[in-house]
Amino acid sequence: MAYASLKSAPKAFDQHKRLIVVQVAAVVAIGLLLFSKPFLSESSGAHESLELAGFILVLGCVLGRLWSILYVGGRKNDELIVSGPFSMMQNPLYFFSTVGAVGIGLMFGSVLAAVILGLASFLVFRFTARKEAEFLFGKFGAAYAAYAERTPRFWPNPMLYRDQDQWLFSTSALKSTFRDGLYFLALFPLIETVEYLRMSGVLPTLFTVY
Repeated sequence: MAYASLKSAPKAFDQHKRLIVVQVAAVVAIGLLLFSKPFLSESSGAHESLELAGFILVLGCVLGRLWSILYVGGRKNDELIVSGPFSMMQNPLYFFSTVGAVGIGLMFGSVLAAVILGLASFLVFRFTARKEAEFLFGKFGAAYAAYAERTPRFWPNPMLYRDQDQWLFSTSALKSTFRDGLYFLALFPLIETVEYLRMSGVLPTLFTVY
């Protein structure tokens, strides 16, 4: 991406806008969970396999976000982080969050839900990443341009991985990310509870999701 046309450093992207979109999507997803059922029988082996795959992706999301925050926590927009997961992609936190969104859809037992949640997350984070890239170029100039030129914005390239001998990390940022990760993991027992209530006839089924 060419940044030479930017004449002044823009302001950092307002993350509250992204959070509002994510919160609205979460409400829609909860409605989907409560009043629909997956096409595959919830007692079938195929459904259980999708749930397991989803749980693995969500676990990968939590671990990936913790790994990423070790490098960037407390220093985002203040320093140009180019090592660890940031050496493989510019936005590892957004990448792992998208992986988690796909995992949530699969834990519900629906490939369609996984695609919708994953695509929605990708589009939101892609827009956010573009705005953040403009800010970082305005602040770090040629150093960021060189980094962006060699590093994929979203999809990781393991061949580019490189690390550093030591780094400082924020314990408060790590705790916050760990707490957020617990919300992801808490969805698994929540989904199992909803499935039980639906099969018991307590919750109505309004539509089927494939």
